[in-house]
Formats: sequence, C-alpha cells, structure tokens
Amino acid sequence: MAPMQPLHLLGVDFSSRPTRRKPVVVAQGRAVGSAVKLEALHAFDTLEGFGAFLQLPGPWVGGFDFPFGLPRELVEHLGWPTEWLPLMRHYAALERAAIRDTFAAFCNARPVGGKFAHRATDAPAGASSSMKWVNPPVAYMLHAGVPLLLEAGVHLPGLLDGDRTRVALEAYPGLLARELIGRRSYKNDDMLKHTPERLIARKDIVAALEQGRTRLNLRLKLTPAQHDALIADASGDRLDAVLCLLQAAWAGSRENWGLPADFDPVEGWIVSA
Repeated sequence: MAPMQPLHLLGVDFSSRPTRRKPVVVAQGRAVGSAVKLEALHAFDTLEGFGAFLQLPGPWVGGFDFPFGLPRELVEHLGWPTEWLPLMRHYAALERAAIRDTFAAFCNARPVGGKFAHRATDAPAGASSSMKWVNPPVAYMLHAGVPLLLEAGVHLPGLLDGDRTRVALEAYPGLLARELIGRRSYKNDDMLKHTPERLIARKDIVAALEQGRTRLNLRLKLTPAQHDALIADASGDRLDAVLCLLQAAWAGSRENWGLPADFDPVEGWIVSA
C-alpha cells in the first residue's frame, strides 16, 4: 500500500491595507492523516508581495480569512450582476468611498436590528455580514482580496474554475476559536488591551489545537518556538492564520471540500460552517 501523500496547506490572516505592523500573515503547513504540521509563518506588508506569493506553483489548499461573496439580497437590491465573476469585476472597479456610501445608504433605509443584509453562511459561521465596512471592514477585505485570487488564477470551488493544483477556500478563524473558548476575547491590535486574560485564552486555544480537541478531528503539530510565537502574538494574527490552516486541512479531507452542494454562488460559503 502506498504511503499517504501529504496535503500542502496555507492559512491566511488577511489585511486589506497591510503594513509592517499589520501584515498579511500566511501559515504554511502540511497534513498527513489527522496531523497538521506548521512549517512556516510568512508576513507580507504589501498586497503586491502577497499576490506574488499566490502565483507560486501548487499543489496547495488554502483557507483565506476574507469573504468571497456578497449577500444576494444586497446584490439584487442594487441591481448588480448576479453571476459571481461579473459581480466581482464590478465590485473591484468601485472605489472604497463609493462602496461605503452605497452600503450606508442601503443600511440607512432599513430598520434598527436589520440594517445589514446577510449571506446564508453568516449565521452558522457566526460571521459578520460581508457588506460591513467597519469593525471589521470585511467589505474592503473582499474588495482587496478577491482580485488577488483572480489574478493568481487559483481554483475557487463552486465559484470559478481555475488551476486545480491551487485551491482557495473562504475560512473564518472565529468559527473555530469560539468552539474552543466560547466568546472569550483572545486578541486585540491595541497594545493597551494586551491583557493576561487574552494571553490565557490564546494558551487555551493552542493547547486544544495540539490535543485535537475540535470537531475537525485534527491535531496541530508545533515546535516549542512556534508554540511560544502563537501565544506571544497579542494581535492574534499568527494564531488566526493557523486556525485558517486547520480549516483548509479539514476541507482537503472532505468530498467537495466540505462545501454544501447547493450553496449560493453569489454569496460563497465559509468552509466548515
């Protein structure tokens, strides 16, 4: 019997305006069976640098922490294209200010408690609407991120046929983190909010991942230095990249990447939701 081939993986914690202080962080690793080994952490302080990284040859499966689609309700209300590729090209051509003003007008016309339109995947994933432009600015993350995937020619299952040796899936680290520590906060970009409680929460997440105590049934393998680096990063960016890495590993072991057969191709789907 031939030995099981390793599955090469990426997990991406994305920033729509990366800087040296807040880069795009990529966790690189591989899965053999139920073990996922973290091999490297990369940081990109420009979108161009990250885009060039995506052009590298496969094979890999990546989990990307930004939305791949918009709520159908919003798209139809605005009269935008209802096919994914034309919609993404239309969206990418807009300026951020136009996106903000258009989405704000949509929200202002709706009742309190129902301002934002949501995708079908948002509720099971516990994710923000992909039309939010602040806290978190996921609308801008979509605007910056999806064009990089298109330029790289990667395969987007259920959305766009591309190079099937490089598979990109929408991931969401908060989904896996909440399974492990509930609503406890484990990260903050503000140095004044780097509390002992958040440090303990990161320790608890890493311990659970190493012991395989998640519904994904995967064990994370770290060196002592990697273990310490994930816990020490109070922004949570490295840990979020690793959470996306594990979601990509889970998807790589499932039929149809673990995606529902009937998910809406305008909206996309968060893997493992």
